[in-house]
Amino acid sequence: MFDFEKARARVSEVTNPTHLIYSEVFSEGCNNNVYIKPENLQKTGSFKLRGAYNKLSKLDKEAAAKGIITASAGNHAQGVAFSAKKLGMKAVICMPEHTPMIKVDGTLKYGAEVVLHGASFDECKEHALKLAEEKGYTFIPPFDDLDVIEGQGTIGLEIVDELKYVDYVIVPVGGGGLISGVAKCIKQISPLIKVIGVEPYSARSMKESIKKGEIITLEGVDTIADGTAVARVGDLNYEICKDVVDDWITVTDEEILMAFIKLIEKHKLIAEPSGILPLAALDKLNFFNKNVVCLVSGGNIDMSFISQLINKGLYEIGQIARIDVEIANIPGKLNELLTLITSTKANIISIEHDGFKEASRFKNINVELTLETNGRDHVKKIREAIERKGYILH
Repeated sequence: MFDFEKARARVSEVTNPTHLIYSEVFSEGCNNNVYIKPENLQKTGSFKLRGAYNKLSKLDKEAAAKGIITASAGNHAQGVAFSAKKLGMKAVICMPEHTPMIKVDGTLKYGAEVVLHGASFDECKEHALKLAEEKGYTFIPPFDDLDVIEGQGTIGLEIVDELKYVDYVIVPVGGGGLISGVAKCIKQISPLIKVIGVEPYSARSMKESIKKGEIITLEGVDTIADGTAVARVGDLNYEICKDVVDDWITVTDEEILMAFIKLIEKHKLIAEPSGILPLAALDKLNFFNKNVVCLVSGGNIDMSFISQLINKGLYEIGQIARIDVEIANIPGKLNELLTLITSTKANIISIEHDGFKEASRFKNINVELTLETNGRDHVKKIREAIERKGYILH
């Protein structure tokens, strides 16, 4: 069914080598030897280029001459657009109307024609299939396709070639194209290597499908890992995964966020939330002293979203704190409070103080402080110091 070596020969024409990175900080956190496979550093910013290029390279001359079409608002769109340009094919990419312009522009720069249609991905995909039938284009599925799966599986070859002893490979899961390819490839090489899939808890469509013995469709998905927010996995992907994937883990948005912050702070690497699911799952492993490869699958993320995630993450780990204090509306009281805050070694970032806006108590007002702090223990000590002075915290 799959010839991963031939697929590697094809995709190597366009892919960058993404060498494994040993992570001391993630290794110490889970008592294993953790290596990162950084597909966020791949051309087009994700692993999706592999499957797209493998698929397009295998089209016959007639199909290639007519052109290809797909529906995507993310990494698949850019992978297909890049591949089509490289192979000299006409490419049409259908995207939902609300797709951020940065993603539209990222696809246009590879020479594809972009069609914005529909309020949802399903409406967009339906329109793409309609255009494919009308124009004779070949539709390129994002994950439920044997050639796409084969292309993604080339990552497995690279992992086992570079690391002599591999015990576990942990893979993010959305529709299932990546893990079905990687797991199938790795099991062909060494059945002893274990493959673990990781999904956001609210988008655990593959785990639930495997559990029930049939493909299920989730009623709704809501996660910061939008690239893996898939309500229904692919048919082919399910059939492969149920036979070759050893275990499944789910992670919360908070766990994803903490892994995101750690990856930036300790490795100076930026990845999209969907791409770091394996790193978020490390604390849930039930084994130790093993060689573990975490596949970081992509890094296409808007700067504004990066800022939001960093700020949220800093609040979660206590490096930024917001404290709401009630003080008497008397001259000098604000200065007394700020002097107290300064004595705790916190850095005051901002102060919101409205003398005309009364608090719950007569003649009292609220002061909202944003502080730069040194962790949760520091924040706790600051709050205790404020309360000892008789201030009311909200």
